Amino acid sequence: MDKLTASNISVSYGSNKIIENISLRLQQGEIVSLLGVSGVGKTTLFNVLSGLLVPEEGSITLDGENITGKTGKLSYMLQKDMLLPFKTIVDNVALPLVIKGEKRKLAREKASALFEEFGLEGTQLKYPRQLSGGMRQRAALLRTYLFSDQVALLDEPFSALDTITKSNMHEWYLQVMENIKLSTLFITHDIDEAILLSDRVYVMTGKPGHISEELVIDSERPRGDEFLVSDEFIRYKKHINMILKKSSE
Repeated sequence: MDKLTASNISVSYGSNKIIENISLRLQQGEIVSLLGVSGVGKTTLFNVLSGLLVPEEGSITLDGENITGKTGKLSYMLQKDMLLPFKTIVDNVALPLVIKGEKRKLAREKASALFEEFGLEGTQLKYPRQLSGGMRQRAALLRTYLFSDQVALLDEPFSALDTITKSNMHEWYLQVMENIKLSTLFITHDIDEAILLSDRVYVMTGKPGHISEELVIDSERPRGDEFLVSDEFIRYKKHINMILKKSSE
């Protein structure tokens, strides 16, 4: 059974249809990218998956349970890290546990136990302004994981980082995902990022937005920089470019 499924999702704002007849699936431990240009409806789809928006057609299931329109079932990480500047890193990360009713001391202990695995050891008592952009994103991802270890929705989490930091974050992210096996649906408009990180890529095009193709990235994870210059990578990239170019004609 798939971990998460979206079936025939359509959303309109007034008379303007934003996404139409979108179906996708996510298996346990997979990283799946939703790739498309800005404005194609990727974030609208994420709002449906997270329960923030009820579709006019279609349904969402998690482990076979219908969660359409239900919030709190999936964790959702936005493009910005959204760390609270007046809280320490450990209190920022532990916030989902506190919201769920954990005592603050126990929540801190549970969060701190994962700091080393997420490359955050030693930052517990620092404040967000004292961390680099990459370290802030690590903290945000750990907070997302503590909200729900079922499925994570990540909306372009690395897009604001510079090229070198982004490359380092990709390497770190793949290693962490290998360890925690978090089922992840990942929005990006970066073709290289989608191919590098994903087990599968859904290419989203058109107005209204729809899935044009599902592409399996048949290369073992984690993948290093050498994969980015391989013949296999270049074939995937040419194919995706062809789909995007054809949709814009």
